[in-house]
Amino acid sequence: MASFRIPALRHITLSTAPCLRVTQRRWARVHDIRCLGTQQPDRILDKYKEKLNRKAKEKGLQDINELKRAYQDKIDKLKKDASIEVPIPNVPSPSPDPASATSSSPFPPPPPAPRIPTEKAPTSTPAIKNLSSYLDLEKTRALPEKELEAIWRLRHAHDSQSLCAVIPLPVYKTFEATAKQYPHFVLPLPKEGHGAEIHFLQWTFPAPNTVTVLFTHLAEYKLRGEYSQPHTTITHHLELAEDKGVVMLLGQVTEGRGVSVDEAKWLVMCLQKFYGASGEKEERRRLLEMFGKGDAAFNIEDLLEEAEKAV
Repeated sequence: MASFRIPALRHITLSTAPCLRVTQRRWARVHDIRCLGTQQPDRILDKYKEKLNRKAKEKGLQDINELKRAYQDKIDKLKKDASIEVPIPNVPSPSPDPASATSSSPFPPPPPAPRIPTEKAPTSTPAIKNLSSYLDLEKTRALPEKELEAIWRLRHAHDSQSLCAVIPLPVYKTFEATAKQYPHFVLPLPKEGHGAEIHFLQWTFPAPNTVTVLFTHLAEYKLRGEYSQPHTTITHHLELAEDKGVVMLLGQVTEGRGVSVDEAKWLVMCLQKFYGASGEKEERRRLLEMFGKGDAAFNIEDLLEEAEKAV
């Protein structure tokens, strides 16, 4: 595979591949994500209007409205039985204006964090692995950066679902500073012949030396909220940041969640483009700000255009 140089993530890899390149896809079209919601009641009523009118006449009623009134008690009971109250913890929203995050918005309001998949019981806290779970920190501190990168890649070469990278500390600090301002965002994933899927990402800070990014299908996130399962988890390990000036990145792509490892690479590349945006990339910063504020003017076409730029 040809070499790849982007300042933010220099050596993001799959298995033993030393680098990553994603071809730009100018054919991509965008499906408006507002279309992912359920059907509108009026459309359902139109579809069954003739049958409902026939049912009303069979019952000796004048029209659909009388039929609805006749069955109102039964309808209310069915709605009550079908409703399930799901406890969702209160999480501060970055938008000061709750009215700006309405159902007509092309993206959801910043909701509670998706749960990280774990084999433990649902009530237990997922275990967070630190860098010492993968490397002998005392020995690696004595290595030069190039050898450290090589060891990090080889450590995960056996796992075909993994991504790894070594990030220079100044670049990571830019990521982190932006992430603390805008912990939620959406990214497009072009699909040849099928437009672009939209994915929701969230930064979390579960431990002093561990920072994660969770990627979830936006359609699933809108449906399940905090109970949605991320298809890709990116973990930044900071244990060597002060001594070596680098941050170790490890990603895991879950099989069977509808995203390939190559597609996850694309999303990670997009992540670094937006969260590592410098002063000349004002449009990317503007999109982050608009999404963070719940601005209805946030434009998916603009998002896709910025995501597809080479740098």
